[in-house]
Amino acid sequence: MSLNHPDAPGFPADQSHPVAAPPTAGTDGEPIPAPARIPAESATAATAARTGRIKVATAWLDGCSGCHMSLLDLDQRLVDLAQALDIVYSPLVDAKALPERVDIGILEGAISNEDDLRQAQAFRQHCRILISLGDCAVNGNVPAMRNPFKLEAVLDQAYRETATLQPGIPTQQVPALFRQVRPIHACVPVEVFVPGCPPSADTIFYILSELIAGRTPDPSAVTRFGA
Repeated sequence: MSLNHPDAPGFPADQSHPVAAPPTAGTDGEPIPAPARIPAESATAATAARTGRIKVATAWLDGCSGCHMSLLDLDQRLVDLAQALDIVYSPLVDAKALPERVDIGILEGAISNEDDLRQAQAFRQHCRILISLGDCAVNGNVPAMRNPFKLEAVLDQAYRETATLQPGIPTQQVPALFRQVRPIHACVPVEVFVPGCPPSADTIFYILSELIAGRTPDPSAVTRFGA
């Protein structure tokens, strides 16, 4: 399917999830929900009790990978976290298949195309707790800057008007772009929202440490939009 395939004007209607009591709004005015409370019988506590290790998966969608760079900036603390968790799927590890059951899923980036949506849906299906990491995941941020413009105009600008070699919109082996970029929670339910561009290594360590301990993290205590 091509980037501007007529069957991909936007998200399917049944992919939208209502959000309650929004404390603020995203770049397109869409409400951003308050962090959800993690169930007392959380996956982290259950898995730790059963195996001693918590399964974590990460992925980046439409973003710059800066949030994953912050994850790497944990440095020595990665060794400490490795005593409590296993990264079972991530761009940072060799595993190529998302396991059937994952305790904590971390998604960076907004949802801009069919592949992003499929990845978000797969994480929601397989992860007990889902984290939106970074401003692009939480409110669309930079990828959503194209939302005021028609998709055809965006593609023309990128692939024809500014091209110096072989101008033309790709039509093969590329995911179809949606007309509107959306934050992750607009397509699948999310438990934890961690703003920041990118969130600092300290913030990520705090979030993971709280979840490992079976507590509900309060991201607003350590980060904010644009931090």
